[in-house]
Amino acid sequence: MKAGKAIDVICLGQAVVDCITIGKEDAPAGTLAMRAASIRLSTGGDAVNESFVLAGKGYRTELVCGIGKDPAGTILLSQAEKYGVGTGRVSVIDGMDTPVANLMVAVDGSRVSVNSRATMLPGYIPDESVVKGAEIVSFASLFRAPLDRKEVICRLIRSAHEDGAVICADTKLPTFRKLRLEDLKEVLPLIDYIFPNEKEAAYYTGETDYAKMAAVFHSYGIRHVLIKTGADGCFASSGRETFSLPARKVDVVDTTGAGDNYVAGFISGILQGMDLYSCCETALDQAAKCVQHSGAVEK
Repeated sequence: MKAGKAIDVICLGQAVVDCITIGKEDAPAGTLAMRAASIRLSTGGDAVNESFVLAGKGYRTELVCGIGKDPAGTILLSQAEKYGVGTGRVSVIDGMDTPVANLMVAVDGSRVSVNSRATMLPGYIPDESVVKGAEIVSFASLFRAPLDRKEVICRLIRSAHEDGAVICADTKLPTFRKLRLEDLKEVLPLIDYIFPNEKEAAYYTGETDYAKMAAVFHSYGIRHVLIKTGADGCFASSGRETFSLPARKVDVVDTTGAGDNYVAGFISGILQGMDLYSCCETALDQAAKCVQHSGAVEK
């Protein structure tokens, strides 16, 4: 891809601070305190993770998100500066809480997250100007705030499309507000690449077979469907070709952010002009790097 714009990638979506607990054990008999192998704070959220990985690869990357004037927001901004991510389009909103999530990671690397209503980002509605000026715009948290309102999603996707950007969308399961694919049918044909995981694809399509899931997304006009299938790797469909690729064989420490790393790796492939298969290979390589350390981005 020719770098004809000032920004390579804009990553728009959620920004959170994760409290990651690894190896939680039940409290010993007669005590109330649980034990864990480690507990640490880490920046997180799809848009943050993608932007940090891409900036670390040397791409001109801009973060678009809403945060509060609080310690968690300060952590996110300082880490963005450390990784060389542009923050001129980050909205710092007085009175809004920066989302903080609890992530419980089991010894096998699997995890469960706990989110509060702060993830609804009250008072933050991004303007369409924030998605202009980039080769690629990644809507990194589709179906989660700020991308959980039909009018906001449609306005931003149209704006990015009119600016000539390649449009990527990484999906999330809804928490507080719920939308369906049908609600967004007017702008789904503008999406070049969509990245649901297998649970999200099943939720939004009602299908359990990967090929049938992809067919539903294609029926709405989406060009390329990349289904992240966890330890099994990924399933890819362009409508003309479909294939599956296995995940890399590595020792798993923490799966936090693996999907975001997959998307960031895939986007780096697009920027290098790779074909679909090679983009998937690059995405799986990046996801494998992620799961071998705690947190979504290597320190």
